[in-house]
Amino acid sequence: MNKIAVVGAGTMGNGIAHVFAQFGYDVNLIDVSPEALEKAKATIGKNLDRQVKKELISEDDKNATLERIHSMTDLAEGVKDRELVVEAATENVDLKLKIFRQMDENAPENCILASNTSSISITKIAAVTGRPEKVIGMHFMNPVPVMKLVEIIRGYATSDEVTNTIMEMSRSLKKVPVEVNDYPGFVANRILMPMINEAVYSLYEGVAGVEEIDTVMKLGMAHPMGPLQLADFIGLDVCLSILNVLHEGFGNPKYAPCPLLVNMVTAGKKGIKSGEGFYSWTHGTKELVVADNFKK
Repeated sequence: MNKIAVVGAGTMGNGIAHVFAQFGYDVNLIDVSPEALEKAKATIGKNLDRQVKKELISEDDKNATLERIHSMTDLAEGVKDRELVVEAATENVDLKLKIFRQMDENAPENCILASNTSSISITKIAAVTGRPEKVIGMHFMNPVPVMKLVEIIRGYATSDEVTNTIMEMSRSLKKVPVEVNDYPGFVANRILMPMINEAVYSLYEGVAGVEEIDTVMKLGMAHPMGPLQLADFIGLDVCLSILNVLHEGFGNPKYAPCPLLVNMVTAGKKGIKSGEGFYSWTHGTKELVVADNFKK
């Protein structure tokens, strides 16, 4: 398998395209927005420049990687000759189901359809296609070129052959694939999101401030960044969406998102992507946000 398509040119999509192209795969990067595609190619170029500077790859490697990525706005055209299509669109159920219907209609019969979803049921996604045995989850971590883990999620109908193929393909990208079953949040977000939610509750209830909460988790638990900073990095809207999936999927109140998180997303405070979340982000640096509405 050498011909890959990635649907969605956002943070995850451009990272996935970068990694596949770096390891020799021919990649169609598909997005309805030409501006998003242009931004994605610029981001990939900058990230490759960092790898060159660190002597992880050569200048020739960088140029070859960029040449393997083809920007496209037409999904039907972009998937028509592909062997694997990875969907990396926004974490929205209706949007993902719509994209998978289109992918199924236009991709070759033997093409594997994968989703980078971080919480939505692979079984549910597969059910809208005519090839549920060829639908699987490939949950990459952000930033994709750096993080080693890929959660490989088997839907109810995903075949052993497809699972083994995707596990081996992930290893060819120098990633570490971990096979998990299809339950809300899988493993990574089933554990991570309640921790982030509890950190938000600790702030909401006035137990401690933003920096104090993050410092406890960094120095006390050896986390590379605190849960509130990590939430800003992931996107508070994404965190809220995943918590809603967990809450709905398990019906357990322990997954109910903190009212502060709901209010912040409603107010447009989504973290790095909006310039402000628990921290204020300016030119890639963070400053603590001090606001009375961070307390109950």
